[in-house]
Amino acid sequence: MTIHKLAIYDMDRTVTFKGTYTGFLIHVAGNMAPWRLVLFPCVILLMLAYVVKLISRQRLKEYNQALMIGFNVERAKLMPHVESYADRVIARNLRAGAVAQIAQDRADGYTLVLATASYRLYVEPIARRLGFDAVIATDHLSQDLRYVRARIAGENCYDTGKLRMIKAWMASQAIDRGQAHIRAYSDHVSDAPMLEFADIPFAANPHKSLARLAAERGWTRVDWN
Repeated sequence: MTIHKLAIYDMDRTVTFKGTYTGFLIHVAGNMAPWRLVLFPCVILLMLAYVVKLISRQRLKEYNQALMIGFNVERAKLMPHVESYADRVIARNLRAGAVAQIAQDRADGYTLVLATASYRLYVEPIARRLGFDAVIATDHLSQDLRYVRARIAGENCYDTGKLRMIKAWMASQAIDRGQAHIRAYSDHVSDAPMLEFADIPFAANPHKSLARLAAERGWTRVDWN
């Protein structure tokens, strides 16, 4: 029986020090349309609206992108800035311990999967630079079209939605759970479903809620610099 060895990583604050989404919006706006930076206070107001549950996490991301990048942006004009943002993340926002663990999992024969709520649009260039084999991420409605729209296709890759997307990806690769050995890494308690699903879950640089849960469940804690 073939055993599929998977190492599944969250990205923001697990592999990176800081979240990548706001930085992405600012980087692209600053390079493509600097006048949009004056709209950034609106982004903060939208975040507050999300905190008090006036809008969903999915709508928050869509509205922020529409404000800072535009509702429809020509892909050919956008992608050079996406690539330069990926270079920036690799240069300034990676945890050395995470990079070392990725290399160890690769050496151990694991297929490397980056599973994140961040947009596939910029996650794939980051994943490519890190040597990941697959990306599971939030997709744009126009993922393969000429224009990138500020609309999410399907689910935001978050919480139980992320686990559903991992299972769907495994099914697409004909990987049966009973024939898979999974290591999973995350910093955030929202990834508890993914960590529960894994054979070996790691609470990586965990915030307080995940640190408590990891202690209760006996999950391994790692703190990467």
